[in-house]
Amino acid sequence: MKKERTLAEPFRIKMIEPLRMTTVEYRKKALQKAGYNPFLLSSDDVYIDLLTDSGTSAMSDRQWSAMMLGDESYAGARSWEKLEAEVKDLTGMHYVLPAHQGRAAERILYSLLGGKDKVFISNTHFDTTRANIEFTGALAIDCMDENLLNAEAELPFKGNIDIEQARATVLKYGKENIGAVILTVTNNSSGGQPVSMENARQVKALCDEFGLLFVLDGCRIAENSYFIKHREGGLENLDYRTIAQQMLSLCDAFIMSAKKDGLVNMGGLLVLRQQKLAEKCTNLLIISEGFATYGGLSGRDMEAMAVGLREVFDPDYLHYRIKSTEYLGQHLHRKGVPLIRPYGGHAIYLDAGKFYDHIPVHQFPGQALVCDLYEQGGIRCVEVGSVMFGKYDEQRNHIPPKNELVRLAIPRRVYTQSHIDYVIDVFDDILEMKAQSRGLKIAYEPTFLRHFTARFDRI
Repeated sequence: MKKERTLAEPFRIKMIEPLRMTTVEYRKKALQKAGYNPFLLSSDDVYIDLLTDSGTSAMSDRQWSAMMLGDESYAGARSWEKLEAEVKDLTGMHYVLPAHQGRAAERILYSLLGGKDKVFISNTHFDTTRANIEFTGALAIDCMDENLLNAEAELPFKGNIDIEQARATVLKYGKENIGAVILTVTNNSSGGQPVSMENARQVKALCDEFGLLFVLDGCRIAENSYFIKHREGGLENLDYRTIAQQMLSLCDAFIMSAKKDGLVNMGGLLVLRQQKLAEKCTNLLIISEGFATYGGLSGRDMEAMAVGLREVFDPDYLHYRIKSTEYLGQHLHRKGVPLIRPYGGHAIYLDAGKFYDHIPVHQFPGQALVCDLYEQGGIRCVEVGSVMFGKYDEQRNHIPPKNELVRLAIPRRVYTQSHIDYVIDVFDDILEMKAQSRGLKIAYEPTFLRHFTARFDRI
C-alpha cells in the first residue's frame, strides 16, 4: 500500500516576520489587562494568531508585483478597470462597486433594503451581516435544518439553508416585507460548512416564485467550490472557477469581503444585476466610501485583489488550503476534542459547550476556552457562541444561541505545518487542565457586536 505523503506547502518563503515568544505568566497578565477579550490584546503578545482568516493572508509575489502598478487616479484608474473586468468575468454581473471591506458593502446594501418591519432570511447571518441588518430596525432570521446543526453528523453540505423553513418565513411575514434571502457560502457561523449547488438553485427558485432578491455572500466562494467539486455529483469535472461562476449566475447580488478568498489584506465588493438598485447603492457609496471607481480602496489594493481573485482558484492552493485545515481537525479529534464535523475550509470549530460542560452557558464556556488557549500557548482565537450571538429577554435573562463554539481560523499561506503541530500540542495542556477552568461574567458590553470590545471578569 502506498504511503501517504507529508502535506507540504505549495509555496516557498521569500520574506519572514519574527514572532515573539512569551511566558504563561506574562500572557495571564496581558489577558487580564485586555479584559479577557483576545480582540483587545496587542498582536505583539500573540504567537499563533487564529482570531480570523479575514485580511490576514500572505500575498504572493505576483500580487506584490501588481501593487507596484497601482494607478492612484481618483476616477477611472487603470487598476479599477483591471478589477472591474476580473469581477465581471467571475460574476457575470454588470454593476461592480468596490468597498474597503465586506461590512461596508453590507451597510450600503442592507441600509437600502432594510428598515422597520423588513425581514431578511439566511442559512446563518454572520455577526456583521446581522448587525448591519438589525441596525436598520429589520429582523434577521436563520433557517437551518436541526439535523445540520448536529456537530458530529458527517453530512456533505451542512451549510445549506432549509428551503421549507425559508418558505414558511416568507408566508408568515409576507413577501412584500422580505428584504432579501441571503445565502452565505461557506456558512461561517455553522462551522464553516459548505453549501451545495442544488441548494443554491432551490434558493433561486424560491426567490423567483415570490419575486425576492437573492443575495450571495461569497467571501469564501472558492473554498465552497472545492467542496462542491469533491462532494456533489455531476460537477466533479468542472474546474473550481467554473463552479463559482455557475453559482454566481443564480443570484441577483454578490457581496464579498475580499479579505478572505480575495487573498488581500483590505478590500470588499458589492456586485449587482439590477440597474436601479445599483444606482441607489452607487449614490450611497459615493457619499460614504469614495468615488464609484475606488470605493475607499487605493489602486494598489485593487491591483492585488484582481490577482488574488485568480490565484484563489488554483487547484494546488485549494487542495493545500482544505487539507491543511483538515489536518488540524483530524489531530484534535484523535485527542478527544469535540469538533464540528466534517471540517470546514477556513477554520476548525470546537464544541466548547461540550468540551467545558462543567461551565454553565451563561458563564460563557467558549470565551473561557479562548482565554485558556491564549494563556497556555499564546494562541489567539475567537468565540462563536453566547458572547457573539447571545441575546437578552425583556427581564435581561441570557438567551444562548444554538451552538457554543470556538473558531480556530487559519490565515491563508501564513503558517507552516510545524505551527499547526504546535497548536495541536497545546491542546494536551488544555485537556489536562480543563476541569479547573472557570467561566466569565461580562463587565462591559456595547449595544452591537459586543464580542469585539466587551470586557470580562473571571468567576
